[in-house]
Amino acid sequence: MTKKRYITWNEIFDRLVEIDRPGTLIYGVPKGGMIATGFLKRATSMYYPDSADIILDDLIDSGKTRNIYREKYPDKEFVAMFNKSNGSIPPDEWLVFPWEADHPAGEDTIQQNIVRQLQYIGEDPEREGLKETPDRVVRSWDELFAGYNEEPEDVFKIFDDEKVGGMVYLKDIEFYSMCEHHLLSFSGVAHIAYIPNGPVIGTSKMARLLDIFARRLQLQERIGEQVTDALMKYLKPIGAACIIEAKHLCMACRGVKKQHSVMGYSSMKGAFLDDARARAEFIALIK
Repeated sequence: MTKKRYITWNEIFDRLVEIDRPGTLIYGVPKGGMIATGFLKRATSMYYPDSADIILDDLIDSGKTRNIYREKYPDKEFVAMFNKSNGSIPPDEWLVFPWEADHPAGEDTIQQNIVRQLQYIGEDPEREGLKETPDRVVRSWDELFAGYNEEPEDVFKIFDDEKVGGMVYLKDIEFYSMCEHHLLSFSGVAHIAYIPNGPVIGTSKMARLLDIFARRLQLQERIGEQVTDALMKYLKPIGAACIIEAKHLCMACRGVKKQHSVMGYSSMKGAFLDDARARAEFIALIK
């Protein structure tokens, strides 16, 4: 079974550095060799191989092209960036160069960018377990980052006829988000409260408001501020509060590697910031 190997631009440039020598003129065999030669400053016209010192091709496969040029130009050095005829490349491996249409570098889709990431870490995107991974990742991103397609004001279906004088709170709201610094997840719980100044919103809307902000590339502190800012702006309560506790994979699996640490952040607005009793009541209730 033929196995595709996607050649990277770095591999191309590394081979060209090895081939290119000061004072030499290089002719590129159409079309792969011609494309590769185009990156070298001393390339000659593609129509005049007899004026070159080196004849360059992208690949020696069966050796037929090499033999033709060697017969016609016996005094020229024939080289290739990759050579299958000397056994350095498995015979069942099909090389795909960056300038070819079916190479990830030649396409501009989000899936092909994921293919390039898989190649970067040393994986083979063509192996069975990874063939559909780019599509799966894109579908998961549609869910993980759904917050970019929602606006907080859409959450605020307000009930004006309710006579509520106490604190409204929702605690232990699970959330999942992605750290914008390392694209690693962090998750935990949030506790949200507000003191109505007349209007109230449905209980589920507080959880939805959290998700809108959490389902984006985020900082934990920013989520807390965005939740309370949105409550103050659209509901206009006497006060709003949000306390968030989360575990961060960027801290657990890399860096300091503290797997059991929990980060907390509290955002207080209005009465929760100005009135110690309101703040203490909220903290006591969520505990």
